Amino acid sequence: MLPMSVVIPCFNAEHTLARALDSCVRQPEAAQIIVVDDGSCDGSAELVRRYAHQSPQIELLPMPLNGGAARARNWGAMHAAHPVLAFLDADDEYLPGALGAAAAYLVEHPRQKSIRLDMDFDGFPAEIVSHPQFPELAAALSNTVPSCLVIRRAVFAALGGFPLDDLFRRVGGEDGALALALLRLFGNPRLSDCKRVRMHYHRSIHAERFFRISMGMQAVTDEAIAAPRDASLRFLERARAAMRELRESGWDMEASGSH
Repeated sequence: MLPMSVVIPCFNAEHTLARALDSCVRQPEAAQIIVVDDGSCDGSAELVRRYAHQSPQIELLPMPLNGGAARARNWGAMHAAHPVLAFLDADDEYLPGALGAAAAYLVEHPRQKSIRLDMDFDGFPAEIVSHPQFPELAAALSNTVPSCLVIRRAVFAALGGFPLDDLFRRVGGEDGALALALLRLFGNPRLSDCKRVRMHYHRSIHAERFFRISMGMQAVTDEAIAAPRDASLRFLERARAAMRELRESGWDMEASGSH
């Protein structure tokens, strides 16, 4: 078994967090489950404390103040004890065997730095899921969203984690920037044989906005598209530069990928 540290950023998620934690506890590979409380003012922290009494692999890690999901994920990754990281949003859940499939792939492919899991979109509006572009766009999200990502910790650190640009915190897209860097530098493979992560629909969910814009159901300005794209390309260049420096310093990428 390949032990993993699962990082869950949490901001006022008491109504969905129990479902996420239950799905993690059912994964034998989830040797450490870090819930990063990003300044919640509801009962999220107390819920985590109750769960931790029953499941010692669960840890509550408070942020000093609200910093956004990307900063919370990076903070959690800094406290990870295991060589592989998995990220799960507090309103998503793993399906049975999800992390086992990811672990098996990484063991069988020691040179691969990360693996994606396929996502099931539960409860989304019929006009979205019945759209002819839905399968293609659903795959694009599975290649991007953090809840589908399992990555070797050394590589995540080498890339600098999720980018923390103010632009991304305002409009989102930091997950796309990291996905682009993984694709260009290492490939960004996905296990598409079955669904292993579930995203539950709720009003104002970012995925709905992505679907509606991509399907032509919702207007968006060219600037709103260009700014995150340009920021993602800048992150890619920083990641490339960091990887060059590490290689020149003698960093053993294959060793980092296989342990």
